[in-house]
Amino acid sequence: MAHRVGIWRRAASYARVVVSTRPISSSSEIPTLYSFLRPSIFALHQPKLQPAENPPQPLRVSPPKALTQDQLSALESSLRLAVESGSGEDAWKAFKAITCGGAYPRSHLFDSLIRCLCSLGDKHSLKRAFAALVYVVERKGELVEAGSVRVVLESLSAAGSAAAAFALVRCVFRNRVFVPFGVWGDVLVDVSRKSGEVRAFLGVFEECCRVGLDEEIAFLMPDLNGCNAALDGCCRELESVEDAERVVELMALMNVRPDEVSFGCLGYLYALKGMQEKLNELEGLMGALGFSDPTFFISELISGYVKAGNLESASAAVLRSLRERSVEDSSFSDEIYAEVVNGFVKAKSVKGLATLIAEAQKLEPASIAAERSVGFGIVDACVNLGWLDKAHTILDEMNAQGASVGIGVYVSIVRAYCKQHRTAEAAQLVVDISSSGLQLDVGTYDTLIEESMAGQDFQSAFSVFRDMRESRTQDLKGSYLTIMTGLTENHRPELMAAFLDEVVSDPRIEVGTHDWNSIIHAFCKAGRLEDARRTFRRMVFLRFEPNEQTYLSLINGYTTAEKYFSVLMLWNELKRKLSSDVDKGVRFEQSLFDAFLYALVKGGFFDAVMQVVEKSQEMKIFVDKWRYKQAFMEAHKKLRVAKVRKRNFRKMEALIAFKNWAGLSS
Repeated sequence: MAHRVGIWRRAASYARVVVSTRPISSSSEIPTLYSFLRPSIFALHQPKLQPAENPPQPLRVSPPKALTQDQLSALESSLRLAVESGSGEDAWKAFKAITCGGAYPRSHLFDSLIRCLCSLGDKHSLKRAFAALVYVVERKGELVEAGSVRVVLESLSAAGSAAAAFALVRCVFRNRVFVPFGVWGDVLVDVSRKSGEVRAFLGVFEECCRVGLDEEIAFLMPDLNGCNAALDGCCRELESVEDAERVVELMALMNVRPDEVSFGCLGYLYALKGMQEKLNELEGLMGALGFSDPTFFISELISGYVKAGNLESASAAVLRSLRERSVEDSSFSDEIYAEVVNGFVKAKSVKGLATLIAEAQKLEPASIAAERSVGFGIVDACVNLGWLDKAHTILDEMNAQGASVGIGVYVSIVRAYCKQHRTAEAAQLVVDISSSGLQLDVGTYDTLIEESMAGQDFQSAFSVFRDMRESRTQDLKGSYLTIMTGLTENHRPELMAAFLDEVVSDPRIEVGTHDWNSIIHAFCKAGRLEDARRTFRRMVFLRFEPNEQTYLSLINGYTTAEKYFSVLMLWNELKRKLSSDVDKGVRFEQSLFDAFLYALVKGGFFDAVMQVVEKSQEMKIFVDKWRYKQAFMEAHKKLRVAKVRKRNFRKMEALIAFKNWAGLSS
């Protein structure tokens, strides 16, 4: 606790002197009601004004005539109506008329005016709101509501008018209009961060602390977020130990308890300046205050060390974090890894990154997820910074050092190759991963296979899927469907057949009749009927039952090629199955009847035609006779029964039966 006293509990009298001896004067920045259109107050930097050659002489103006109560009431009514109708011009005229008469609108009316002007969204109206607020603050501060100050500050922040925002807050303090810090503090913090006006914010911050302490008004004093904002500006933007420690003194006086952000800011600054004794003091105080997780603090140390070019200390801090944190604790942020990588690359020390990863892997538990490892964080930062070549150099350097490469290093590079469509290199890296005894996660496998198929790199997809199967991954369904779908869309039935034949025996993959149908259909569509027939035989051999889609694809393919005898053979095969009641997979629907009938009529196999007709009648399926009458006339219009009788009596009977059925008998 002695450390705590040394930093956060300095003598109150000393600190009070430090605060009170930093007065802020900004009277030159506050415009009057009639000079508010001067643009400099709304710019980030004050322009240098050139003196006029013939400066105008001041006008002698008579004192304003005081308004009567009736006149004031009438003007207030006009002001209220203008505000309600959203007329900023009329509202402004009413306000000017009231103030020119030496009066002021009531508090709620003035607040409504300010909100109306700010809501109009143009810079001219915003300047009017600013001028009106400053005017009343300087002359009748008790009329000003806290909400008015907040609204104007928010509008100034949105408009990028940092100078005006700071001027308004200084004006409020100078005229002792005490608005709680919670009303305006966060807005001014945002303004200072956007504009980079750290010194300006520190001036307002210290003024706020001084007034709050001197007047003993608690609500004026900055809260922890405000203090941390001031501290962050001192440490990161100004890099000033003196300013940072002055903010610490003020926090102690105001009884603002520091948090990990407070310590992190100081840790960054002391690491940047190489002040090891100060760092030791900070860490002792953190322990006394009960901060058990040092991850954020160490992250800030790393950031400071890297900024200072002290890469050895940065590496030591990374390894220290691994020693001190539990498995459940979160790892470093992407920003910290990016800073580390930038620092090492700037120093041309990719070898140092490889060494750091190798040392980190010795400290990381075997159960750590790939994405939470230091190796992944560093390599992923390289990739995100556009340095994939350096990421691979880290991998090569680790192999050269004989260090074991963790899965996290590989995962980031594989994913980067996928994003850049370099799937062949990614597939080769997968082989290296497997040979190292490591295993990728399912998501990475799936992503790589999807990318390979999208780029028509089928061999890489097959290679990765083969590795995926050998890695004993249980969830293969997604990648299997990706490959089959991609091959179907790219009309590669021969690859589909080879792939299916390779994986059909794997119990983790649910191969079904529809998969075989896809291949058969693709072969038939391409006119490769022998390959379709061979696939059909292979399907049956492996005990996959054909269904109506199987037969439809084959029939349509044979019919297109005018191979009607093959359709007859298909019918005879199916007929035997139907007669033995073995085939339960085929639903004999109209589309299948139509396909068989059309092909068999075109081929002149009328005995089989009548068998199909008989089956359709048995199953009460409607058959469009006109279609088959047309098919007969196209293919056999010169065929005569007498000629058929001489050659084949059975065929003659079948022909007569068909003609009677189709209505072709004369």
